[in-house]
Amino acid sequence: MENLSRRSVLTLGAALGLVAVADTPKAWAWSSSGSIAGTDTVTDPWDVWDDDTDPLVASLLDAGQIPAVNTAFASWIRNGDALPAGLPPALTTYLRRVNTLPSWADQAKLDRAAQFNKRMSMYLFLLYGLGSGIMSTVIPREARNVYWSEGGADMKSRAAKTFTYGYDLSAPDAFKATGSFVVTSHKTRLTHAAVRHLLPQSAPWRGVTDHPIPISNGDILITFHSLGTYVHRKLLDWRRWGLRMSAAEEEAYLHMWQVALHLLGVRDEFIPNSWAAAEEQSRYALNPLLAPTPEGIDLADILLNLTSSVDLGVTRGFQREFARYVLTDRIGDWLRLPRDYISRGVIEAGWPTYVMFREGLSPLMPETFGLFDRFIRGLAMLFLNNGSSASHTPITIPVMNRPGT
Repeated sequence: MENLSRRSVLTLGAALGLVAVADTPKAWAWSSSGSIAGTDTVTDPWDVWDDDTDPLVASLLDAGQIPAVNTAFASWIRNGDALPAGLPPALTTYLRRVNTLPSWADQAKLDRAAQFNKRMSMYLFLLYGLGSGIMSTVIPREARNVYWSEGGADMKSRAAKTFTYGYDLSAPDAFKATGSFVVTSHKTRLTHAAVRHLLPQSAPWRGVTDHPIPISNGDILITFHSLGTYVHRKLLDWRRWGLRMSAAEEEAYLHMWQVALHLLGVRDEFIPNSWAAAEEQSRYALNPLLAPTPEGIDLADILLNLTSSVDLGVTRGFQREFARYVLTDRIGDWLRLPRDYISRGVIEAGWPTYVMFREGLSPLMPETFGLFDRFIRGLAMLFLNNGSSASHTPITIPVMNRPGT
């Protein structure tokens, strides 16, 4: 009955047009002069997909070769691993061409970013999990794409794969031979290409989308802003409580995301060359699009229930109020998150003192330190375990849309 009720709500929402007018991007006017390409052109990223990858994956899907590819990919984990045997020749040729960092990648900056990720890990777990993860459900296109794709029917597995991407990106050796992020990026890029081929075949998705093909370069940029730009902004805000972040660390953290975007197939002309350019692009591309959808409300409820299924040392009300705290009450209201005003008072009074104590600016441990510490460590364990008992959930290329659609 619960699934039937959710489906009924979604069907009714689509029939009544329960989507905000803001969910359609306005005409693109951001100049690539603010990008790492350094040119001065204006190209609409919402009409740019992945010419290198899309035809290849479409042909593999149509030929029924993806299951064999997923099997072969199971042993391909580390960046330094040889390409697995048994892949279709066209895929092997493609991977040999793209399996490298961009020429402008700076390993010294990537190493600095790795150290920054380690030092800031407790804050990053919180902001990626309760911040970025829940924000994704009020990005209309992203929420609909996730919900109506194969992964939307099993959000525990979908979340675990997302955790794998984040975990591999944050690892100390993410971009080195012993790390896994480059391989994980290639698998994710191929997955995006599969979704671009499959979702247009879904009648329910076509009934709610405002664009004929999902996951454009513009959509990937929006996801970056809900992750990297959002987290950077929050960390800057928390400096008033003593959080330390040098200019070199900020630059390195951005560089990590620049390389990540490139590996996902985003053109260099769209990748911001500074945090100022990223903020400008975010204000233009992400902020006006945030809006509730029936799919997003459903996904947020599922994601928050997943985190509630592990022992975070706090109540469900506290967890949901913290999501409101890091995202705004406006988003919390959109997602119909129940209020817990007692927990909110504890958070507003206790979180700044928690940060100050952790950063060495307060000699006295606040009374609420244990509460916040258990909560953050619980989120960290959820992140490190990829939402399950597995330490690394493999990313597999889908072969279908949401079952039953």
